[in-house]
Amino acid sequence: MRQVKHLLESKGSQIYAIAPEAPVLEAIKHMAEHRVGALLVMRGERLVGIVSERDYARKVILQGRSSAQTTVSEIMSSPPLTVTPDTDVFDCMRLCTNSRVRHLPVVRGEAVIGVISIGDLVKAVIDAQAEEIEHLQRYIAS
Repeated sequence: MRQVKHLLESKGSQIYAIAPEAPVLEAIKHMAEHRVGALLVMRGERLVGIVSERDYARKVILQGRSSAQTTVSEIMSSPPLTVTPDTDVFDCMRLCTNSRVRHLPVVRGEAVIGVISIGDLVKAVIDAQAEEIEHLQRYIAS
Protein backbone atom coordinates (compact mmCIF):
# COMPACT_ATOMS: atom_id res chain seq x y z
CA MET A 1 0.00 0.00 0.00
CA ARG A 2 1.04 3.54 -0.54
CA GLN A 3 2.73 5.66 2.05
CA VAL A 4 1.92 9.20 3.14
CA LYS A 5 4.79 10.59 1.06
CA HIS A 6 3.02 9.35 -2.09
CA LEU A 7 -0.16 11.18 -1.09
CA LEU A 8 1.77 14.40 -0.55
CA GLU A 9 3.46 14.01 -3.94
CA SER A 10 0.08 13.83 -5.68
CA LYS A 11 -1.92 16.33 -3.61
CA GLY A 12 0.81 18.76 -2.68
CA SER A 13 2.03 19.81 0.71
CA GLN A 14 0.20 23.09 1.22
CA ILE A 15 -0.02 23.94 4.92
CA TYR A 16 -2.61 26.28 6.38
CA ALA A 17 -1.80 27.45 9.87
CA ILE A 18 -2.77 29.94 12.53
CA ALA A 19 -1.22 31.23 15.75
CA PRO A 20 -2.59 29.94 19.08
CA GLU A 21 -3.44 33.45 20.28
CA ALA A 22 -5.57 34.24 17.20
CA PRO A 23 -9.33 34.55 17.72
CA VAL A 24 -11.39 31.56 16.63
CA LEU A 25 -13.32 33.83 14.25
CA GLU A 26 -10.09 34.42 12.31
CA ALA A 27 -9.47 30.66 12.17
CA ILE A 28 -12.95 29.97 10.80
CA LYS A 29 -12.55 32.68 8.16
CA HIS A 30 -9.16 31.22 7.19
CA MET A 31 -10.67 27.72 6.86
CA ALA A 32 -13.54 29.03 4.72
CA GLU A 33 -11.21 31.05 2.50
CA HIS A 34 -9.00 28.04 1.79
CA ARG A 35 -11.82 25.49 1.81
CA VAL A 36 -10.22 23.30 4.46
CA GLY A 37 -11.69 21.70 7.57
CA ALA A 38 -8.74 22.22 9.90
CA LEU A 39 -5.75 24.45 10.51
CA LEU A 40 -2.46 23.61 12.11
CA VAL A 41 -1.74 25.73 15.16
CA MET A 42 1.85 26.92 14.98
CA ARG A 43 3.98 28.92 17.37
CA GLY A 44 6.64 30.07 14.94
CA GLU A 45 7.87 26.90 13.23
CA ARG A 46 6.65 24.62 16.05
CA LEU A 47 3.44 22.62 15.77
CA VAL A 48 1.47 23.08 19.00
CA GLY A 49 -1.99 21.88 18.01
CA ILE A 50 -4.70 21.52 15.41
CA VAL A 51 -8.07 23.25 15.27
CA SER A 52 -11.00 21.97 13.23
CA GLU A 53 -14.54 22.88 12.30
CA ARG A 54 -15.61 20.20 14.74
CA ASP A 55 -13.69 21.93 17.56
CA TYR A 56 -15.48 25.16 16.65
CA ALA A 57 -18.92 23.55 16.64
CA ARG A 58 -18.47 21.68 19.91
CA LYS A 59 -16.35 24.09 21.93
CA VAL A 60 -17.65 27.46 20.78
CA ILE A 61 -21.09 27.26 19.17
CA LEU A 62 -22.63 24.59 21.43
CA GLN A 63 -21.23 26.28 24.53
CA GLY A 64 -22.50 29.71 23.53
CA ARG A 65 -19.03 31.24 23.44
CA SER A 66 -17.98 34.18 21.30
CA SER A 67 -15.82 33.24 18.33
CA ALA A 68 -14.34 36.74 18.41
CA GLN A 69 -13.42 36.52 22.10
CA THR A 70 -12.26 32.89 22.25
CA THR A 71 -8.68 32.12 21.21
CA VAL A 72 -7.62 29.17 19.10
CA SER A 73 -5.51 27.83 21.99
CA GLU A 74 -8.67 27.45 24.09
CA ILE A 75 -10.29 25.01 21.67
CA MET A 76 -7.43 23.35 19.76
CA SER A 77 -6.49 19.70 20.13
CA SER A 78 -3.04 19.51 21.66
CA PRO A 79 -0.76 17.75 21.20
CA PRO A 80 -1.98 16.74 17.76
CA LEU A 81 -1.64 13.21 16.44
CA THR A 82 0.99 13.18 13.69
CA VAL A 83 2.33 10.80 11.07
CA THR A 84 5.56 10.64 9.08
CA PRO A 85 6.07 10.46 5.31
CA ASP A 86 6.80 6.73 5.66
CA THR A 87 3.56 5.91 7.49
CA ASP A 88 1.35 3.45 5.60
CA VAL A 89 -2.02 4.73 4.37
CA PHE A 90 -3.90 1.92 6.17
CA ASP A 91 -2.15 2.81 9.43
CA CYS A 92 -3.29 6.41 8.95
CA MET A 93 -6.86 5.28 8.33
CA ARG A 94 -6.74 3.15 11.47
CA LEU A 95 -5.39 6.10 13.47
CA CYS A 96 -8.12 8.43 12.16
CA THR A 97 -10.85 5.87 12.85
CA ASN A 98 -9.67 4.88 16.32
CA SER A 99 -8.97 8.46 17.40
CA ARG A 100 -11.98 9.99 15.62
CA VAL A 101 -9.91 12.63 13.85
CA ARG A 102 -10.12 13.73 10.24
CA HIS A 103 -6.78 15.48 9.71
CA LEU A 104 -3.22 14.36 10.40
CA PRO A 105 -0.20 16.66 10.24
CA VAL A 106 2.76 15.04 8.49
CA VAL A 107 6.09 15.66 10.19
CA ARG A 108 9.71 14.91 9.45
CA GLY A 109 11.54 15.30 12.73
CA GLU A 110 10.20 18.55 14.17
CA ALA A 111 9.29 20.04 10.77
CA VAL A 112 5.72 19.96 9.47
CA ILE A 113 5.77 19.00 5.79
CA GLY A 114 2.06 18.62 5.03
CA VAL A 115 -1.40 17.57 6.17
CA ILE A 116 -3.52 14.65 5.05
CA SER A 117 -7.25 14.27 5.54
CA ILE A 118 -9.48 11.24 5.82
CA GLY A 119 -10.69 12.13 2.31
CA ASP A 120 -7.13 11.89 0.98
CA LEU A 121 -6.78 8.48 2.62
CA VAL A 122 -10.06 7.14 1.24
CA LYS A 123 -9.13 8.31 -2.26
CA ALA A 124 -5.74 6.57 -1.97
CA VAL A 125 -7.37 3.29 -0.94
CA ILE A 126 -9.94 3.48 -3.74
CA ASP A 127 -7.20 4.22 -6.29
CA ALA A 128 -5.10 1.31 -5.00
CA GLN A 129 -8.05 -1.07 -5.18
CA ALA A 130 -8.91 0.05 -8.72
CA GLU A 131 -5.28 -0.51 -9.73
CA GLU A 132 -5.29 -3.98 -8.18
CA ILE A 133 -8.56 -4.90 -9.93
CA GLU A 134 -7.14 -3.74 -13.26
CA HIS A 135 -3.99 -5.80 -12.66
CA LEU A 136 -6.03 -8.90 -11.80
CA GLN A 137 -8.25 -8.45 -14.86
CA ARG A 138 -5.17 -8.24 -17.10
CA TYR A 139 -3.74 -11.34 -15.43
CA ILE A 140 -6.97 -13.30 -15.91
CA ALA A 141 -7.29 -12.16 -19.53
CA SER A 142 -3.73 -13.24 -20.41
